[in-house]
Order: sequence, then structure tokens, then C-alpha cells
Amino acid sequence: MKLSFKKFLKSIFNAFQGIKYAFSQQSFFLMFLIAIGTLILAFWLQISYFEWLIIIFLIGTILSLEMFNTIFEKTLDFLEPYISDKIRMIKDLIAGAVLIACLTALILGFIIFLPKIF
Repeated sequence: MKLSFKKFLKSIFNAFQGIKYAFSQQSFFLMFLIAIGTLILAFWLQISYFEWLIIIFLIGTILSLEMFNTIFEKTLDFLEPYISDKIRMIKDLIAGAVLIACLTALILGFIIFLPKIF
């Protein structure tokens, strides 16, 4: 296999285009704003190194899951432009997965931040 730096740079550019598109989606943008607020709060409360690792991991996981949610929704819209009960169920399952991750992050955020606030 021949390695190409030019192809690698093109791949990175394409990845940033994907992230740019994600920012045009309301849910992703809102989650990004919450992530920024969380990082500011973490800095202000001077959380520990281990807590930083947890917060950064959770933010990356949730933003990635939201991008996967968008991928699945756009793919399903392309494959089946008319919403059927089966398509709606798949979209609801994907959104549910993101919700579970967000609720988990919220609980962990409470565990990390509340003792420092009070």
C-alpha cells in the first residue's frame, strides 16, 4: 500500500466538512453550546485531572453520537422519503440512544459538579 500525504490531507478536509455540516443541525449546535458551558464550569470549579478525562470523554461521545444520529436520519430520508412506521421507529431508537448518553452525562455531571458547587 502506498501512503499519500495529499490523500490524507483531503480526508482531514472532508472530515472537517462533515463537522461543519453537523454545526448546521440544531441539536448538534445546542449540544456543542452545552459542552462549552460545561468546560467553562469545569475550569471555574477547578475539577481534578480524572474528572477532566470523564468530562472530555462524555462530550466527545455525545457529539459523535449526535453526528451518527444525523447520518442515520439523512440516510433513512434518502432511502425512504415517505415516513413509515418502521422508519419512524428506527429514528426514535437512534434518538433514544443519544438521549441515554445525554442522561448518563447529566448524572455524571451532577456527581462531579454538585459537591464542588455546594
